[in-house]
Amino acid sequence: MEFLGTTQLASYCGTKKSCLLPDLAPISTTRDTYQSYYLPGYRHLTSWKPSLPHKVVSIPPSPDKTFHPSGQPPTILPALRSALHARYSTRDWHHANLAHIKGSETSRYCAGRMNADSMRLMQDKDQLTYQMQEDSRRNLKERISNIDFWRSELTYELERLLRETQDLEKAKKRLECAVDEIQRPLEIALECLYHREKRKGIDLVHDDVEKNLMKEVDIFKDCQDILTKLAQKISQQLGTNRCAQHALEQDLSDKNSAHFIDEKCFNLRNTSDSISFYHGVEKADGTVSVPATWAKFSEDNIRCSQHARANSLKLREDTEAGLESTSEEMWNHFISTNLAFDNRIAEVADAKNKLQAQLAKILQEIFQTEDTIALLERCIKAKEYPLKVAQTRLDGRTRRPNIELCRDAPQLQLVTEVYTIDDTLQTLKQRLQEAHDTLQMLIHNKSKLEHEISVKANSFFIDKKCMDMRKVFPSTPRLIGYT
Repeated sequence: MEFLGTTQLASYCGTKKSCLLPDLAPISTTRDTYQSYYLPGYRHLTSWKPSLPHKVVSIPPSPDKTFHPSGQPPTILPALRSALHARYSTRDWHHANLAHIKGSETSRYCAGRMNADSMRLMQDKDQLTYQMQEDSRRNLKERISNIDFWRSELTYELERLLRETQDLEKAKKRLECAVDEIQRPLEIALECLYHREKRKGIDLVHDDVEKNLMKEVDIFKDCQDILTKLAQKISQQLGTNRCAQHALEQDLSDKNSAHFIDEKCFNLRNTSDSISFYHGVEKADGTVSVPATWAKFSEDNIRCSQHARANSLKLREDTEAGLESTSEEMWNHFISTNLAFDNRIAEVADAKNKLQAQLAKILQEIFQTEDTIALLERCIKAKEYPLKVAQTRLDGRTRRPNIELCRDAPQLQLVTEVYTIDDTLQTLKQRLQEAHDTLQMLIHNKSKLEHEISVKANSFFIDKKCMDMRKVFPSTPRLIGYT
């Protein structure tokens, strides 16, 4: 039992205690001993009889359960008294019975309608399931037909791409052979330039031969670069072809797998042994395409392969044109360089002959300059004595006493004579120095001519050696990649 004001759903006492009756103290429950207790807010206890459960403010239980003999009621009413005010009325009992009867009749009516509707529903659903299954089989058959069409298209395109890839690999091998054949003439041209660096002095000239050799080296390198770049482009195109081939093969493999799966699904029946439940499979949508994108994927793969084949064909045409143009250009410049070598050898031989003739003239001029130097030295020696006489006279006249130190005509004449002789000596000495310089210049020119003659002989030897090295050049078939 619970305290007064407590329903079956709520308790004033906090934690719900046991529903057993508590042990009562041995006291009398007469009217004299027990007095009615009015709840706060109510005038009479009998005026508060709830027909529905209510919940009011909770009153905590008193820890002191001792009986008060003074006759004052305790703070909390006894449990037996509160039970008199926690029951339903007779009216509530009748209403509850009527509700149960009406609910039962309503349930029977609904059950009857549900059974009839269920029979119609099962028939409709059986028909719908059969129709859906037939539609699925028809769609699977159409799908298999579409897969067969794209498989044939992919197979045809894959065969053409494989043939084009083989032809492109042959073109790449020809380019590699041509690049290897160019390497030997390039090394010869570089070696000629290296040997010509051994020329001496002025013969280290940037002549037509060197220009042609440098241009020849540049042409050979350019041709190698052109053919190498073509080979690189072919390598890249082969990579593109392989990517397209891989895409076609992968697509074809996927089509084969899809064909096998869809054909297996098409052959499934309700009586098949391999069918089973896969709960939730209809919710897991793992599709990545729709029919439009599915067809476009294979179409894009085929178009990519066709584009790769077109680029491959263009590269093979560029390879043929590049091999022919580079071969012709290298041959033409090789002949031009050889002509420049012949002209240069003739020029060097002519210059050497002229230098030898000039050397003979320089030797004759050296002898004449040496005679002039000897005459100038004797003339200078002869002018020293008149200078000594004039300077001695001037020195003697500086000892004249007092007023006799007069700037007279002899004094002026002697001074003029000394300056004139001294100027004459300076002029002769300057000319003598010029003669010596001229002689040194002639001797230097003689040395230079002799050196130049040896330089020309060295250059002549080097160019002849280079021409001997350039006697062999690869043939045109080798230059265009045929071995």
